[in-house]
Amino acid sequence: MRDWDDAYANSAHIPGSDKIPALWAERAAAYRAGLKEFRADIAYGPGERQRLDLILPDGDSKGLVVFVHGGYWMRFDKSTWTDLAEGARHHGWTVALPSYTLTPAARISDITAEITTAIAKAASLVAGPIRLAGHSAGGHLVTRMLCDDSRLEPAVYNRVAGTLSISGLHDLRPLLKTRMNDTLRMTMEEATLESAALHLPRGPSSVTAWVGGNERPEFIRQSDLMANVWTGFDVPTRLVVDPGLNHFTVIDALKDPSSTITARLIGLD
Repeated sequence: MRDWDDAYANSAHIPGSDKIPALWAERAAAYRAGLKEFRADIAYGPGERQRLDLILPDGDSKGLVVFVHGGYWMRFDKSTWTDLAEGARHHGWTVALPSYTLTPAARISDITAEITTAIAKAASLVAGPIRLAGHSAGGHLVTRMLCDDSRLEPAVYNRVAGTLSISGLHDLRPLLKTRMNDTLRMTMEEATLESAALHLPRGPSSVTAWVGGNERPEFIRQSDLMANVWTGFDVPTRLVVDPGLNHFTVIDALKDPSSTITARLIGLD
């Protein structure tokens, strides 16, 4: 029998992983302290965690990037990732980072609905094209926005110019076999409903599945699956396996305006 807990255990296979979250938080706080244009804790709903931050560019905004964080729907919030906005912000994009209610206080389907509302709120504040990005569980959440059952209003959905799922989870059924499902509380019905790779796409909006070459094989499989399946429905898809990077380092280059992942995020490549 396959050890599904180990298949999704990123931290156990990354040396020094116990110190990384504190480092992320420190970097994000230092970045926020140096920002000229920063709007914090904009409410998109009544819940305590239903808040988003906006990082604004120095001049006129070219459009909206929404970055949705990961943590297996159980950990972290928007404040840990602010510095990842720099690549897009440098090029003139406004970046929104939403928090969301974590499991077990919310089901994954509830979180999908929250992110739908968060994107709509950010879109009401920022004009222009929208580009979605998410890491790990966040990759799941942004690809769910493109599915045939997406609740994004047409006026918002039609602005989505591209989606970048970084180390995303697109078929949630294997997670039913992990201990983390004690917290996620998924049933087979919900896992199937919440798996973007098991849906038809709502339209031809492009998707890039980006994953580190040194990640757990299951994350590479999940990324390949998303790109492969939706290609069959005439969605422009791309799979990028970034060599030498693991589940944590794969997002670092979003801070770099000259990186290839930033270029893909904002449509320069």
